[in-house]
Amino acid sequence: MLVLGIESSCDETACAIVSDKREILASVVWSQYDEHRRFGGVVPEIAARAHLEKCDLLVAEALSQSGKTFADLSAIAVAGGPGLIGGVLVGVMTAKAIALAHNLPFVAVNHLEGHALTVRLSHPVAFPYLLLLTSGGHCQILIVKGVGQYEKLGATIDDSAGEAFDKVAKMLDIGYPGGPNLEKRAGQGNPNQFTFPVPMKGRPGCDFSFSGLKTSVRTCIEKNAPLSEQDKSDICASFQTAVVKQMADRLQHAIAIARDKCPDIKDLVVAGGVAANQSVRAMIQHIADTHNLTFSAPPIGLCTDNGVMIAWAGLERFRQGLTDTLDFRARPRWPLDTLAKPLTD
Repeated sequence: MLVLGIESSCDETACAIVSDKREILASVVWSQYDEHRRFGGVVPEIAARAHLEKCDLLVAEALSQSGKTFADLSAIAVAGGPGLIGGVLVGVMTAKAIALAHNLPFVAVNHLEGHALTVRLSHPVAFPYLLLLTSGGHCQILIVKGVGQYEKLGATIDDSAGEAFDKVAKMLDIGYPGGPNLEKRAGQGNPNQFTFPVPMKGRPGCDFSFSGLKTSVRTCIEKNAPLSEQDKSDICASFQTAVVKQMADRLQHAIAIARDKCPDIKDLVVAGGVAANQSVRAMIQHIADTHNLTFSAPPIGLCTDNGVMIAWAGLERFRQGLTDTLDFRARPRWPLDTLAKPLTD
């Protein structure tokens, strides 16, 4: 069984082919960093135009890389949302055209489900498991009970962790992409030089908040201006420490709640772009060890947006008989916790 997946929900155009034997036959990612760098963030119209220019080329490259043709495929999968709607539309229409032209089953994948299930490609993780899904647009904790079966235990009440990383990087003028640059600078700084608040710490439940933390960083920057390069590194380290402390506190609550709901949970998983952050991974590994859980995460290259995660989630859905009709509508918002099957309205 082979599935081709297309991802175009933000600023990476990606295409991949995976098999039900957990093989990655092809993976091609075209990043738009250079197009957006001068703006300090993703510009939706520029992203959509870039996807339109590259999508067909990446599909052809993935087929060439795998040595396969459309006739060898079992299905075509695409990220149908959530995301920047212009880019999502490019991917969805490309996938529909391929499905129609080659008489292939069409599978619309929730972008977040792609992140949620990727770990099952790289690790022998069984359902149910506890998931911290943290990226540029999302930060939530879910129980993954099965394909299309997700129960949200908590989510950010304002900004995502990834968005906070990017905004703080922009405040400090340390370059784009913000998250990776901030992590690098944090490694050169003193995490105890500045004291930032840890929002939500000690509160009941599993929700997150990062807006107040960003405001505190901005106030610190203004108070200590002009900043030396070491000041910037120290702020990065102190900010990252506050983020990690909040995630640790929220996960402690989530584990207790999840075990009450699903006593057979054995795995703690992190996914999404922020899962590439080594401090975040180290913290989750420690919490997993403390609570006798197995920590798992996709390889670093599969944490950020990629076609592999869409192809794999599409394959997981396809073998459950979860396919879609060609009247599926791309959507900018698509909550994962309400996902039973992709909607068409």
